[in-house]
Amino acid sequence: MKVAALHVLALTSLCALAPGLASGQEPERQIMAAGIGSTQGLIAHDIAKLGDACGMPMTVVESKGALESFFGVRNRHNTQFGVVDADLLNYLNSYKGENSDVRDSVQGMRVMLPLYDAEVHVIARAGINSLQDLRGKRLGVGEKDSTAYLTSQLMFDILRIPVAERLTGSTDRMIEALRSGEIDAIMRIAGAPIAALNDRRLDNSFHLVPITDELLKASYKSVTIPGGMYPYQKTDVQTVAVKTLLMTYEYGTAKNAYYNTSCKAVSDFTSLIIDHIDELRQSGHPKWKDVDLTEIPKGWEIGMCVRKGLDPNYKVSCTQSANGSDNQQYLHLLRERLQR
Repeated sequence: MKVAALHVLALTSLCALAPGLASGQEPERQIMAAGIGSTQGLIAHDIAKLGDACGMPMTVVESKGALESFFGVRNRHNTQFGVVDADLLNYLNSYKGENSDVRDSVQGMRVMLPLYDAEVHVIARAGINSLQDLRGKRLGVGEKDSTAYLTSQLMFDILRIPVAERLTGSTDRMIEALRSGEIDAIMRIAGAPIAALNDRRLDNSFHLVPITDELLKASYKSVTIPGGMYPYQKTDVQTVAVKTLLMTYEYGTAKNAYYNTSCKAVSDFTSLIIDHIDELRQSGHPKWKDVDLTEIPKGWEIGMCVRKGLDPNYKVSCTQSANGSDNQQYLHLLRERLQR
């Protein structure tokens, strides 16, 4: 992606997510994630449930993708958490030294915890057997500013593969466009299996395209999607994955009361996630089993408030037990419903 392209996207996000005045009814804790029913959204809901059980409700806010989630943490009031893809961070980190807008956009942003790997899925008809075969073809990349929208630019720029068109829209729209021949392939990036790709319209005339390009291995992790994960995929398929991260902001400077409150929220949820990681792996989204808390992306810092929550002596003061949180859960669900 050209620097100017990200510059425009960053400014758009900054303007759209400029913080407003806090109100008495505004939720005190929010986490942004792409797609409420997606892997990111479900992971975010697992984290929110930990807060509900402790009497610290958290609202899950749907974003269009990593870019909006990143700037949501950067600019939205009471949005202390965001689920973000590491390739966005790699790009921002590589250009912050030469572009003031990029440098300003990352100021104060911190990694909270590394999460799972999100596999890159490319679905096409017979005849397209690699990313190189998409040269001059039409690619469906999901909603604008989605993870696939951004990652497709990064990956194809690395490989110097020009595509004829990148069509945006919902996954349902992408599948119809692929079936009709309007596009030649779909790219989706999320933790496998992706429920939306278990679609009956994708029959055995389609397949997952292997991604084995050596140039991508410096930025992406090589992984395998096991055979049988999708009806049209009978054998193992090699691809690459994007590390998904939980991001926050550096509230540890004690700048004002809002910073202090937000820092406590970050410390509390860091402690809750670590204390309940075995429970999350057992009963949460299956991708919790793949979480490696040591995989910190290069060039990014862990926040002070995160480190505070990791202290063995740090204690979270839950206001009620899980059994006594019915009213709080009601209020939490009501807020989510009214925001739709």
